[in-house]
Amino acid sequence: MVGAVYAPPMTDDLVWLDATAQAELVRAGKVSARELVDAAIDRIERVDGLLNAVIHPRFERARSEADGPLPDGPFRGVPMVLKDLALYSEGDPYHGGTRLLRSMGYTADHDSYLTQKFRAAGFIAVGRTNVPELGTTITTESLAWGPAHNPWDLDHSTGGSSGGSAAAVAAGYVAVGHANDGGGSIRIPAANCGLVGLKPSRARVSDGPDSGNSWMGSTIQGVVTRSVRDSAAVLDAIAGYMPGDPYTAPPPSRPFAAEVGAGPGSLQIGLLDHPASGRPGDPDAAAAVQATGKLLESLGHRVEVAHPPAMEDRLAAEQFVVIVAAATAFDLDSLEELAGRPLTDDDIESTNLALQHIGRKVAAPTYLAAEALLQRWCRRMLEWWHPLDGSAGFDVLVTPVLNGPPPPLGYLSARETAGARLIAMLQYTSQFNLTGQPAVSLPLHWTAGGLPVGVQFVGGFAAEDVLLRLASQLEQAQPWADLHPPVHG
Repeated sequence: MVGAVYAPPMTDDLVWLDATAQAELVRAGKVSARELVDAAIDRIERVDGLLNAVIHPRFERARSEADGPLPDGPFRGVPMVLKDLALYSEGDPYHGGTRLLRSMGYTADHDSYLTQKFRAAGFIAVGRTNVPELGTTITTESLAWGPAHNPWDLDHSTGGSSGGSAAAVAAGYVAVGHANDGGGSIRIPAANCGLVGLKPSRARVSDGPDSGNSWMGSTIQGVVTRSVRDSAAVLDAIAGYMPGDPYTAPPPSRPFAAEVGAGPGSLQIGLLDHPASGRPGDPDAAAAVQATGKLLESLGHRVEVAHPPAMEDRLAAEQFVVIVAAATAFDLDSLEELAGRPLTDDDIESTNLALQHIGRKVAAPTYLAAEALLQRWCRRMLEWWHPLDGSAGFDVLVTPVLNGPPPPLGYLSARETAGARLIAMLQYTSQFNLTGQPAVSLPLHWTAGGLPVGVQFVGGFAAEDVLLRLASQLEQAQPWADLHPPVHG
């Protein structure tokens, strides 16, 4: 389909520069913020009719911000996109993938703390991006806005819930896209679109002022990028405690950006190339992990087939559904209050209405029991990295991101089969939202048909430094910077 409908234009000099390089040009006076913003807008206008990634353009506001005084942050004048979920930007539309908020023309009346940090870093948002409704699935195909299309093949999913941001970065609109992750929503779109997707440790980035412990602390803010150094430097800019946060991750010993290019040493690494639950594994996903294992061994790491035994416990996934259903009920009850009436099938998709129904039946003791069980399970999980007897644990676990390559659009949204298919694919990511560990997806494998397959690396708690050193080493050993999708700006 791609070749039949689209021929990319001549590549300009800015398309594939990462945000760090763009910021260096601005500081050197070789390019202006307005030139960078205009170039990003031009790419969106030329390409997004195919991708449907940017649903709320803020072009004139972005141009005005580029022309006005800008903070002297590390990314001064660099354009980016914001995900239209769990992040507010004052005066801009916010719909969270819902037809209800779209029909109401809802606009945010304040900035999230993270929006403020992006602005202080010097970023200029050129638009807000497509998401699945409420972020409760892993493909971006809402009824409110329609599907986002993968720039590697327009007939395939971008992943979710940060699918619009991932498509925008992969297609060269911008170098950085805001993303967030409650069960895989940074790593899965990164894997599906051939990007770097770092999920930080629990509470590394503030979710305030509107949230502080969403999904039992499983949700976390971050970005998708094309380079490891961008992921590290952006994390430096957005990490840290904000007033009122219920807790915060321990600060790093030095800036995350300093880890890029630093030698990781010889790490103890475990490989898992198939679902620990006993479900069938996908051959492309397995091949990606196996090839990565060989690459890691060639770089001097100690690699063995191993994983935390607690990953085989299916009860944790069942209890997580209790947490998510209760949270969804809370979110939809809040929307009902905003609308001043009960919600209907014309407002909210049926799967989320079903979650609301389940969540409303969760009694407080039932919720607390699920939370207690999951906390015990998390302790068992983390012993693999941090043994209680003082022995040496593993440094990193390597798995697929998804149990398969990017699926065709419709595969995960067909009402009759979506639930079973989603569970079959979502085998490797949500565990580490519950444990709060950092994890990163790297674009290290492609299918024979040219679709990206991300590989996940999971570190011990608060060990982003280890992951960034390893990711940087792999980026040098098997570069992906010159791999671009057929559809791009």
